[in-house]
Amino acid sequence: VQLQASGGGLVQAGGSLRLSCAASGRSFSSYTVAWFRQSPGKEREFVSAIRWNFGNTAYAESVKGRFTISRDNVENAVHLQMNSLRPEDTAVYFCAASRGVILSAMRDPATYNYWGQGTLVTVSS
Repeated sequence: VQLQASGGGLVQAGGSLRLSCAASGRSFSSYTVAWFRQSPGKEREFVSAIRWNFGNTAYAESVKGRFTISRDNVENAVHLQMNSLRPEDTAVYFCAASRGVILSAMRDPATYNYWGQGTLVTVSS
C-alpha cells in the first residue's frame, strides 16, 4: 500500500492544522494507521494511532487533549486534527500503516511496514 501524507504548513502557536494520510492501492480496512514525527537531531517519535476496524486510538502524552486522530471511510484516509499547536510540535510528520498490529505495539515504529513521505509542520512562536 502506498501512503500519501498531506496538510502540513506554517502556523502560529495556538493555531490548528489537519494532516491527512491517504492510501492508494487498497483499503485501510484491517490496518492500524499511525502518525510519527521527527525533528532535526531527534529520534522519530510516536504521535498517535488508530486501528481501522476497531476504532482503538492511542496518543502520546505530549499531544493528548490537543490532537485527534480519526478515520474517513469515504476518502479511505486517516486525519490528524492538531489544535493548540506549540513550537515544540514543529517536525516532519510521517504516516505509517501495517496490518495485524496489537495494542501494545501501536507506538513502536518498527511495527509498521508502510510509510508515507512526510509532511512538514512548522509552528512559529
